[in-house]
Amino acid sequence: MQTVLFHSTIFGPIHSRRLGVSLGINLMPDDGKICSFDCLYCEAGFNAQGPGTTGVPKREAVKRMLKHKLEEMQAAGSALDVITFSGNGEPTLHPQFKEIVHDVQVLRDRYYPQAKVSVLSNATMAGKPSVAAALKTVDNNILKLDSAIASTFLHLNRPTSPNVIPEGVIEDLKQFAHQCIVQTMMVRGEYEGVKIDNTTDAEIEALIEAYRVIQPLEVMIYGIDRKTPAEHLEKVPAEELKRIGARIEAAGFKVQVNA
Repeated sequence: MQTVLFHSTIFGPIHSRRLGVSLGINLMPDDGKICSFDCLYCEAGFNAQGPGTTGVPKREAVKRMLKHKLEEMQAAGSALDVITFSGNGEPTLHPQFKEIVHDVQVLRDRYYPQAKVSVLSNATMAGKPSVAAALKTVDNNILKLDSAIASTFLHLNRPTSPNVIPEGVIEDLKQFAHQCIVQTMMVRGEYEGVKIDNTTDAEIEALIEAYRVIQPLEVMIYGIDRKTPAEHLEKVPAEELKRIGARIEAAGFKVQVNA
């Protein structure tokens, strides 16, 4: 079974194809996964592996470990473009997410003031006031929307709550108009006999309409780059991603394509 990627709270720095030199913050357990989605393509594996035994890190521990790492990097003269909330699940599920974001911003300002603070989120907690308030303060508020069509959304992202539907996510994202980046993973394949493809004309038109409602700063589309827990998924070719990106751009949006 494909399992979690990150066995620490602070990880990297790594080179992100989207963000540059990135130091990661994992607010989920370091030996398990907790997420409100169970995406077929998740590089951290399926939720079935369990939440592990270590629990989510405490606020003070995150602050201490990040401070130590930034001091170490600064002393070594290491470059840093971004500090990114990511990891083994959905970072906004942490009960002290807002407070930790503030701590990270304070430490960033002290050690690497030019670096951005980014959050990679599946947007399922965007309707929670404390989470929304925190997301509005970060430099890169990157929120997922893989499909605006319910059947594709449910089969691809597999939300753990029946209350999470694309219409609700889109409604929550409206509050971040001109303050968020919407990221969309383009993927097709099959899982348990169900065909999945969010690259069709109907899917792209539905996404464009959703983007019109949300009004993001930018749309970020990308394809599978690593092994996926669902085996029969296909990497969408770079040229096709570029064509999709051009179509979205023609609808009036700034687009970044990560092939």
